[in-house]
Amino acid sequence: MMMMIHMTILRQLLITWWVVSTILVSSVYGRFVVEKNSISVLSPYSLRSKHDGAIGNFGVPDYGGSMVGSVVYPQTGSNGCSPFDGDKPFKSKLPRLTILLLDRGECYFAKKVWNAQQAGAAAVLVADSINEPLITMDSPEESSDADGYIEKIGIPSALISQSFGETLKNATKNGEDVAVKLDWRESMPHPDERVEYELWTNSNDECGIRCDEQMDFIKNFKGHAQILERGGFTQFTPHYITWYCPQAFVLSNQCKSQCINHGRYCAPDPEQDFGEGYEGKDVVFENLRQLCVHRVAKEYNRSWVWWDYVTDFHVRCSMKEKSFSKECANDVMKSLDLPTEKIKDCMGSPEADVENQVLKTEQDRQIGRGSRGDVTILPTLVINDVQYRGKLERNAVLKAVCAGFKEGTEPRICLSGDLETNECLERNGGCWQDSQSNITACKDTFRGRICECPLVNGVQYKGNGYTSCKAVGPGRCSVNYGGCWSETKMGKTFSACSDTNLTGCSCPHGFHGDGHKCEDIDECNEGLACQCAGCSCKNTWGGYDCKCKGDKLYIMEQDTCIERKASKFGWFLFFLVLAAVAGAGVAGYVFYKYRLRSYMDSEIMAIMSQYMPLDNHHNNQVVHHDTEPLRQGSSV
Repeated sequence: MMMMIHMTILRQLLITWWVVSTILVSSVYGRFVVEKNSISVLSPYSLRSKHDGAIGNFGVPDYGGSMVGSVVYPQTGSNGCSPFDGDKPFKSKLPRLTILLLDRGECYFAKKVWNAQQAGAAAVLVADSINEPLITMDSPEESSDADGYIEKIGIPSALISQSFGETLKNATKNGEDVAVKLDWRESMPHPDERVEYELWTNSNDECGIRCDEQMDFIKNFKGHAQILERGGFTQFTPHYITWYCPQAFVLSNQCKSQCINHGRYCAPDPEQDFGEGYEGKDVVFENLRQLCVHRVAKEYNRSWVWWDYVTDFHVRCSMKEKSFSKECANDVMKSLDLPTEKIKDCMGSPEADVENQVLKTEQDRQIGRGSRGDVTILPTLVINDVQYRGKLERNAVLKAVCAGFKEGTEPRICLSGDLETNECLERNGGCWQDSQSNITACKDTFRGRICECPLVNGVQYKGNGYTSCKAVGPGRCSVNYGGCWSETKMGKTFSACSDTNLTGCSCPHGFHGDGHKCEDIDECNEGLACQCAGCSCKNTWGGYDCKCKGDKLYIMEQDTCIERKASKFGWFLFFLVLAAVAGAGVAGYVFYKYRLRSYMDSEIMAIMSQYMPLDNHHNNQVVHHDTEPLRQGSSV
């Protein structure tokens, strides 16, 4: 009996230490960040202003979008804790959406929103009851009261300050129509064409509703996640929360059963019973394995395989089926062609009294920095360094991920009818269009639409996108003749578009006009051609036909006629001139060869004379020496 009491006390101490250590670490190094959306009062004019609302952590926030509606404050049951009577009892005076304003207190936030949704509200604003900084409305923990409706909430909600709530209440009580705009467009950062997001999860499948919720999400979202990851549109990273055992309890059986690496990395006992079932360290070790699966798969450019491993492991290695083991995990890895030895090296030894760098990094990442809040609950989804608020459901999360793309760079999966409305389908979104060529400047985006001159078949259009777009650059004439005039008659097509000019329109030869409208020139009547003596002129489409009398040939460039057949004297004269030219050429060639040879001979002789005396010169020198006295025998 005493042993049981001591065990219970020790267990409570460990749980208390885990909670306190989490709070202390958060208070020193980070904080819980309240994610907000913008609320603007549009009317009455005297109340026009802009406020913040704390996004509720349930339902479906309209990330990337906005909503305009009329505020309605119930005359009875303003706390929203009981169902409202009647079928959609709240209706605004104007054809707008109903945004129900409720008071805080007396029941769960989620319960208020559920009752409002049942009454036909499109969104809910909960007015704080005290003057304090905004807090996040969270969904309740496991409770029979919450079962059945939390996952059915499909509308957004926000907590507003007490003072703002009082202002709205007073205006509605005075009978004024209060129109507000709820705006989530800047609630999710959207800096570039790639979204970076992470999921803080757990391999434990015996922790109740929370574990079931996150596992269902992973299975349902896997398809979307892998499409986005394979296409390079996103960078996903899984994370796992761990805590450490107090130094005073490191050698206790409780720490040994829940921790690895001598109390450095721990997880709660899955069954909350140290005497049976799986231990916390089993969960920590599998968490570590799943982290290494992602790390190693990423090195092989297969990071999306993490989703396959986690879903397969849950099906094949469930705690409920008593198959949660290392052997089962190895079978799953082999079936997915993952390098088991490399993953084993990544994991290291759970018994070693050293820090595990993978898990150490996870503990560091739990602490919020800058605009990023602490991770304190499971599951937690972080998108572009902002914690997601809302229910963990496939389409709701995909909507939030899509809101993280820079407008105009969203992948096709984000532009489905289930997630957004294609504004280009109605009046072409107010953008420029060429109905003849079926070309439009309207580009559907997740956040709405943009009017941007398109690129069609390699041809770029330029303009403001709203009233004008013109094809420019090489190849522009291949698309609707670059927007210039063109017409076909008598089997001939003429256009005012020229590929030699990168812009503009100019009527072709034979036509006059401004390039957008061209008319044929009558060269015959206007005396522009075929004015030679005896010529007959006939105008044609884009030109003219000029004929000469007799057998003469018309030369267009000189606008004259010449004989088709030359006379005998002409041929004789031609050959005579040709022979003279040929003779002169031959004579010149012979003269050139002779002069060149003579010149070369003289040059060669001059060069050789410098190195070897010629014969006659040598003989003269010999005779000259015979007449001189012999001096070789002198003894001087």
